[in-house]
Amino acid sequence: MSEVLLDPVAVARGLRRVAGEIAEHGGVRDLALVGIRRGGEPLAERLAALLRELEGEAPPTGSIDITLYRDDAATALPNPKIGPSRIPFEVRGKRVVLVDDVIYTGRTIRAALDAVLDYGRPRRIELCVLVDRGGRELPIHPDYTVRRVELGPGQRIEVAQKDDGAWATIEDASTLGGT
Repeated sequence: MSEVLLDPVAVARGLRRVAGEIAEHGGVRDLALVGIRRGGEPLAERLAALLRELEGEAPPTGSIDITLYRDDAATALPNPKIGPSRIPFEVRGKRVVLVDDVIYTGRTIRAALDAVLDYGRPRRIELCVLVDRGGRELPIHPDYTVRRVELGPGQRIEVAQKDDGAWATIEDASTLGGT
């Protein structure tokens, strides 16, 4: 069973609003966007384009793979597929906005913080997510959110990039192989 949470129009509208909020908190000077692989990468690129429209210039963007930073890497990832991290700018002194598609327990974000800090010490790190589904296990809260929703234990959020844009759906875990 699947329920549409955000269609491409709602995603575009929400990202436009969030870009405005990011710009209001200091513009793009000394700002950098870092997408968490995989879901955060395309969202960070879209936010950069929206910020270019609003501010006349886009902040630099990068991406990080958090596979080796996960606190369950040894047990949950017997055969990890590690992708490249790409931060082609100096993070020291910058306002870095981490971008991800969904926040749940907060563990992915904790790992992403460790990964970013390996590149240097930013002035500030903020968090932007497409969907906050609640259920935090760590004291981590997004600064910018397109949509918040409380889900039951048998549900999860799936975000898919399609030709017409990004879709976020609520899925019954039993239809996803019990995950």
